[in-house]
Amino acid sequence: MSDGQHLLFVWKTSGYELVEQDGDAPAVGSEVELDGQQFRVTKLAPSPLPGDKRACAYLTG
Repeated sequence: MSDGQHLLFVWKTSGYELVEQDGDAPAVGSEVELDGQQFRVTKLAPSPLPGDKRACAYLTG
């Protein structure tokens, strides 16, 4: 992770969205609230963006 940030890869009915967040990435299995909805972290991986060293948490509703 770089600069104390991570990404959230969020599934929505309109498609996937990448959301920048401050702090450490949440752990696999933990729940995250985003825009009033609850999501579960299913995977942690490197950012899908080229050259981006931040961690990315993949969420499902």
